[in-house]
Amino acid sequence: MFETLSSRLESIFERLRGRGKITESDLTEVMREVRQALLEADVNLKLVKQFIAGVQEKALGADVLSGLNPSQQIISIVYDELVEMLGGVDTKPKITYAGAPPTILMLVGLQGSGKTTTCAKLALTLRKQGQKPGLVACDMQRPAAVTQLQQLGKQLNIPVYAEEMGAKPIDIAQRSLRWATSQGLTILIIDTAGRLHIDDVLMRELQTMQSRTQPNETLLVVDSMTGQDAVRVAQSFHESVQLTGLILTKMDGDARGGAALSIRAMTGLPIKFIGMGEKVEAIDLFYADRLAQRILGMGDVLTLIEKAREHITEEDAQKMEKKLRTASFNLEDFLNNMRSVRKMGPLTQLLEMIPGLNKMVDANQLQEMMKGDELKRVEAIICSMTIQERKNPDILNFSRKKRVAAGSGSTVQDINNLLRSFKEMQTYMRRAMNAQQPKKLAKPGKSLPQSKANMRNKSAKSHKR
Repeated sequence: MFETLSSRLESIFERLRGRGKITESDLTEVMREVRQALLEADVNLKLVKQFIAGVQEKALGADVLSGLNPSQQIISIVYDELVEMLGGVDTKPKITYAGAPPTILMLVGLQGSGKTTTCAKLALTLRKQGQKPGLVACDMQRPAAVTQLQQLGKQLNIPVYAEEMGAKPIDIAQRSLRWATSQGLTILIIDTAGRLHIDDVLMRELQTMQSRTQPNETLLVVDSMTGQDAVRVAQSFHESVQLTGLILTKMDGDARGGAALSIRAMTGLPIKFIGMGEKVEAIDLFYADRLAQRILGMGDVLTLIEKAREHITEEDAQKMEKKLRTASFNLEDFLNNMRSVRKMGPLTQLLEMIPGLNKMVDANQLQEMMKGDELKRVEAIICSMTIQERKNPDILNFSRKKRVAAGSGSTVQDINNLLRSFKEMQTYMRRAMNAQQPKKLAKPGKSLPQSKANMRNKSAKSHKR
């Protein structure tokens, strides 16, 4: 979602890097370009003005321009302001738990925002944290909503409380509380009805349900691809229903992303979760600093590590690390790890989390290679190679490539592109691993190791004496 904004900001700040001195007019010009980039990303105009004013005030007030590294200091200020815009660094738990179970979460939102699916995603996430969740189908307006929630519950092995069509949602919600207690559930997630637009009937129903069930969290599910309209929807809901937080869905879409940047500052409501895809695993905890790092091209290592821990065992990770350090990582390893990493989510999202990847290799080329059918083609190409060819791709001459191409339904050019990208990835990984290795220093009081030639020369001189 932030790909365009991220590339724009990175190109703007790239011109600042390396300059020994930055004038006030340089800062004004850069901030003008940043302002334009934010407006093109559909960030609220009032918020953009506040953002630019805040950056300029801090840069000029702290004598940044006369510092030793003004470009890095300006980028640091922009990062801090961006984090603040997104809600600041919040170390509080995303969910306020009840003193005695069950903790009740009520999800509200317009029809089509992904509310029902988000209920299941949230239940799965909380179960991974050791909770015992249950789902409640209170959306009696959309005929398929109850069936959809039941199917999701069956798929995830999460219990669902549902009643026949015609039952009143408020009564369903109240009866579900007794059901949750009897089932020994610690979390109860209520899926409420939505409309295509906000109306009085919807709001009165939600207000009554909220007063009867007393949820610990009332979370608004917002479609982040609706632009600034998402901000207006959040404000309207918050005026009628006392919201405690937001869940942004479809953050993997191709919208400009301004709503995600604006909604926290404009509503004052914290963003607690973000949906990153259609799969039930595709939901992440929201952290303002991590999203700001990704927008500024700094990557998101912490989220990447968290995803890796869920899908890759420590033993496999150690094996891969050893191969990377010894530069023995081959196509066979790449195939096995690609299948494991694919479980972590879309690879285009994972690539964005690796700091500096776009500077070390052609990230656009890698992203194109990792999309949909291209990923399947890569797997088919590698599977068409012999074990020897996978472990030593250098032996792939033209005749071997023709055989692999015929077996995988691809072309020799496709194979060449794959091998080129793989070598670039090897180079980047080798540099990254070497950079992490501490340099060995001589212990105090001891001389540095001598070469064998020097030792032989000294021995010969001593013998002559």
